[in-house]
Amino acid sequence: MTVDMSQTAETLRLRRLGWAGVEVRLGGTHLLIDPLRNVAELEPVLGPPKRRLPAVETPEGTHVVITHTHPDHYDRALLAQMTDPGTVGCYSAVVSELADDGIAAVPQELGQSRGIGPLTVTPVTSLDWRGTDSLQVAWVVEGAGARIIHCGDTMWHGNWWQIARDHGPFDLAFVPVNGVIAQFEGYEANVPVTMTPEQAVEAAGALGADAVCAIHYELFDNPPVYTEQPDIVRRFRRAADTRGITAHVVGDGEVVPLPARTGTDA
Repeated sequence: MTVDMSQTAETLRLRRLGWAGVEVRLGGTHLLIDPLRNVAELEPVLGPPKRRLPAVETPEGTHVVITHTHPDHYDRALLAQMTDPGTVGCYSAVVSELADDGIAAVPQELGQSRGIGPLTVTPVTSLDWRGTDSLQVAWVVEGAGARIIHCGDTMWHGNWWQIARDHGPFDLAFVPVNGVIAQFEGYEANVPVTMTPEQAVEAAGALGADAVCAIHYELFDNPPVYTEQPDIVRRFRRAADTRGITAHVVGDGEVVPLPARTGTDA
């Protein structure tokens, strides 16, 4: 099947929200991934945000999926306002945690696809630094001949290639880049607990992504409890240039362009 992104009647429209949030629109379907509006719960550990977050709009019919239940990705107060049945989705392993918060979420197993209007969403493997105490996934989103992946705040792991075989290639990968050193709640090691800029680009390369967009950086920094990598943007751009991958560094609330490509998909 030949796909010409410039000629499709409807195209996937993407916008980076605050922190790790991403908005996906296709026709009248509105999907948010890890939207964040309320930050008070984060400040004791991450410190106050360096800037005001862009508005998160949740009109009737909005859908949300979350990668995991860290409060910088799982905004309980925001999701609790979304009372329409079936509008919140999560990994099946954390559905009971959302239920405890009064949020009736649609659970999905790893690799299990679900339709949301013209979109298809599928959770795939991700790796959290707190181990099985904090399970997380990445989300593959497909629609209008385009395919993206949102990687939450994963560490580097060895499942990239299997994800690429099962679900790739990808037009665009959203990747965490702050390579943070975290020292709280008994988790104290001088090892990045999210991907560094260089690791993030290598992950995009392994996934077969044409373009990569940086997320999860330069909003919180609270040394020594939560310490980001230095010189993130320059390192990210340099790594992507070396890899031959288009790098997107966009501000909060800005549009993220999909690569215009004409090709043949099996």
